[in-house]
Amino acid sequence: MAAKADSTRTIFFALGANFAIFLAKGIAALLSGSGAMLAEAVHSLADTGNQGLLLLGMHRAKRPPSPDYPLGFGKEIYFWSFLVAVLLFSVGGMFSLYEGLHKLSAPEPLNHPWIAVGVLVFAIIAESASLRAALHEVNKVRGSNSLWHWFRESRQAELVVVFGEDLAALLGLAFALVAVLLTMATGNPLFDAIGTMMIGVLLIVIAIFVAVEVKGLLIGQGVDPALKAQIHTFLAGRAELDEVYNVITLQLGDDVLVSIKAKMAAVPSVPDLIAAINTLERDLRAQFVQVRWSFFEPDDAA
Repeated sequence: MAAKADSTRTIFFALGANFAIFLAKGIAALLSGSGAMLAEAVHSLADTGNQGLLLLGMHRAKRPPSPDYPLGFGKEIYFWSFLVAVLLFSVGGMFSLYEGLHKLSAPEPLNHPWIAVGVLVFAIIAESASLRAALHEVNKVRGSNSLWHWFRESRQAELVVVFGEDLAALLGLAFALVAVLLTMATGNPLFDAIGTMMIGVLLIVIAIFVAVEVKGLLIGQGVDPALKAQIHTFLAGRAELDEVYNVITLQLGDDVLVSIKAKMAAVPSVPDLIAAINTLERDLRAQFVQVRWSFFEPDDAA
């Protein structure tokens, strides 16, 4: 049975860290006049709002099924996760690019640059703690797989989004710190403008990667390959089945739908056939607790 990370804990951790960082960056941006610092402040504010949207999505996804939504609302978390990726692209990335181009055309010297440096160092420490918390949850589910493999195969959209945000934030902070230090060392505000634009490009690239991953789940992606292989192994060992023709899975937030077409082992009567199917489905849901809906089609040909 596949492990599951605690996305809620990760989101709350990131929300608290990002709000504290936003306040510090905002004050430093006002005092220093740094475009890179302002870009980072807007980025942190956007991240704080994004975590709120993810918590809202997770809450709404837990609503029970209704006549209009017989399979429940589990996929709603994918909508909010995709919206977060769009906001990361627009509010974070595009604003940073705009601010960098503005600074490039009208450069201004930095005021109180050491305040900016101090805030950035604080923010790097806080964001590192947030990313560490996210990695702790990611490591629960990725096993021996690489982070890239987990990112491509994960079905926990909210965890993918938080990890992407934290990674973008930490790299953006590093860019901003280098930009401010180079500006201080050379007296040339061009470095601050370039750093701001680099932050914008970074956020746009990561937002696109996150959006692509969430898009698959939003459209209707099956379970991850490892879980599907476990389900196949489970079915192959069942005495009730002679042959499995097809297994279709659908990831619905935390829940999973499984549809099975198979040839049943010979039984003396229709009631025995029904009993065998019911036993199989009951044991499937007991073995894989994330399977909420199962549909079985007995047949004699693929």
